[in-house]
Amino acid sequence: MSDTILVPFELPDPKPLPSILIEDLSSLDIVIMGHYGLPEQTPVSSARDQFEAEAQNTLDGLAQPFLERGASVRTRLVFGKDRPAAIDQVAIEEGCDAELDPAPTESIEKILVPLPDVAEFSRLPEFVDVLCEDTTNRITLFHVVEGEEDRQEGERIVTETREGMIDAGFDAENVDTRLAEGDEHDTEIIRVAAEYNAVVMYEVESRLGDRIFGTLPDRIASETGDPVIIVRRDYERRVSGKVDE
Repeated sequence: MSDTILVPFELPDPKPLPSILIEDLSSLDIVIMGHYGLPEQTPVSSARDQFEAEAQNTLDGLAQPFLERGASVRTRLVFGKDRPAAIDQVAIEEGCDAELDPAPTESIEKILVPLPDVAEFSRLPEFVDVLCEDTTNRITLFHVVEGEEDRQEGERIVTETREGMIDAGFDAENVDTRLAEGDEHDTEIIRVAAEYNAVVMYEVESRLGDRIFGTLPDRIASETGDPVIIVRRDYERRVSGKVDE
């Protein structure tokens, strides 16, 4: 059974996915999600009555390039106001292992892999490998430390992860490590990501500022032009309720 990735689009006018990402992701099971954003006072039922057929046709069109490459694809259409919450719930309901925050990249030569404070390895290589092209020549394992006292722990995290990736079959010459010092982790990650073509990272906890400034993956994609694969940590979570508001 293949890993499953959620590919969200914003409706009614979705931005097309770059062909290189369609090609790379087609080795996975694909969940195409369309989020149809609604104004505060618009009832979901009214929006569905008016726009559902056209929106579903749009989703079917977005799924077609994956189907042509032999991928397993299913679609989910969501009408609502809270896009991050909808993405999270659909990912849980569909058993997605990761989600894509797309950006219009044309090549993937360098991949940045920001690492959390605790070395976690199990799922990262699978999704780094998905993005690797013949032209990919650098995979950088990156960690932000807040001071000299944290540097030793940071070195341990990136070194152990590198060893794990090499054991998993990655070419040692293509996998390097990098530390940066600063107390603004997001700022450092975005700064360094600008030097790369794609990012693979674990999901981060929701924050109050996400609604205003966007999630960290959203900001990476919008500010650097890098597509981001977000690997989900907890694969046993279940939620109740509906994603429609």
